[in-house]
Amino acid sequence: MKHVIETSRLYLRELNQADYSSLAAIVQDEQTMYAYEGPFSDAETQGWLDKNLLRYKQDGFGLWAVILRESGAMIGMAGLTWQSIEQATVLEIGYLLNRRYWGMGFAIEAAKACKEYAFSVLEANEVYSIICDTNIASMNVAIRNGMLVRGRFVKQYRGVSMPHLVFSAKRTT
Repeated sequence: MKHVIETSRLYLRELNQADYSSLAAIVQDEQTMYAYEGPFSDAETQGWLDKNLLRYKQDGFGLWAVILRESGAMIGMAGLTWQSIEQATVLEIGYLLNRRYWGMGFAIEAAKACKEYAFSVLEANEVYSIICDTNIASMNVAIRNGMLVRGRFVKQYRGVSMPHLVFSAKRTT
């Protein structure tokens, strides 16, 4: 399968149905999914996968599987998606890793590569990361990715009002 993005330790490629069990290990883990108000069911996991497969067809990008070069294991997802912030639609860098791989620098490595892809391939002028205000680890990734807080808003998710910070980075060239 074609690699969309390559870094020194990772490559990112499109998700496919064979990734379901690796995806489930991430999105069905309660600790990993605390910022999503809990783990996903089997149906929600399949819906997440289906939504990304549709994004590839409609947008040409989405959340990609993050693969560890050394082992070939899928350790998470990272990529670009269109998201709504109040009345605006923005290009977001998202990342979600299997908890076993937290704290190893993989999220920032993938996020930086996604930012470069957005600026160089998609020719975006600005990219965003929308982060629940309790998710300190993801905020640190956004900051290390050269992003600044640009705003705040409350997102409704699973019937819960969740305050979010809006980070962004602008293309400099």
